[in-house]
Amino acid sequence: MRTVYVDVLIVVNMVIDWIMLLSAGRLLKLSTKPRRVLLGGAVGSVCSLAALLPKLAPPVNLLLDIGFAALMVFTAYGRASPKNFFIRTLTLFAVSFSFCGAMIFICTVFHPSGIAVVNDVVYFNINPVVLVLLTLCCFYSLKLFSRITRKDFGKRICLVSVKIGGSVSEFQAIVDSGCHVTEPFSGNFVIIADKSCINSISLTNFPIRIIPYQSLGGNGILKGIMTEEASIDGIPLSEHIYIGLCSGIIKGDIKAIVPYELINKN
Repeated sequence: MRTVYVDVLIVVNMVIDWIMLLSAGRLLKLSTKPRRVLLGGAVGSVCSLAALLPKLAPPVNLLLDIGFAALMVFTAYGRASPKNFFIRTLTLFAVSFSFCGAMIFICTVFHPSGIAVVNDVVYFNINPVVLVLLTLCCFYSLKLFSRITRKDFGKRICLVSVKIGGSVSEFQAIVDSGCHVTEPFSGNFVIIADKSCINSISLTNFPIRIIPYQSLGGNGILKGIMTEEASIDGIPLSEHIYIGLCSGIIKGDIKAIVPYELINKN
């Protein structure tokens, strides 16, 4: 292919990278804002300009691919512990590598016109209408796959947004079918969260409710703060909930737990 249209290269790879980020997120059950995934695809489309460089040596290509994948993951899904960030990057790299390998196979065997793979970047000289249709097919296929495989709510990851005292904080949480903590007087649901999840909110001069809890590790007390507004994965909750604050109890990268009943009810 002697002619490469930069606008086509950028737009097509933005769509492809967006789909691959969604795929990696679904595989790892990650949750983030849609615009962040779209921004991650935009970052990937800029990285696709590597196709315009002279042919690179395989080790250099590999390092660039890993670096691009890490940048896209950081843009789409934010910061994480080194271990989890490595897993996210490796997953996206594997998805990307599989896609690129499939394209190389198609180009080698069928020699289609309008398709080229340069420096591990795929270029399609494709009709925009066809691109939109293929994108919609991929999106709804992913959505269907997500619904089919989303049976184990105990391991689902969601994005929680809470408003307290006019300030908003967002954090990821695990949906746990074994979590049944409620505020003892009102019966309202409680999202258990480490204090680090809402560091951006000042909790001075707010009434504190004492919320007891029981777990396999023993019994304890949470400091409960009632939220003004709350949403899960962008869906507003129909009632006020409490944030049960703890410190050092929840292990792992995600330090918050949402009761399954709260997801099922809303």
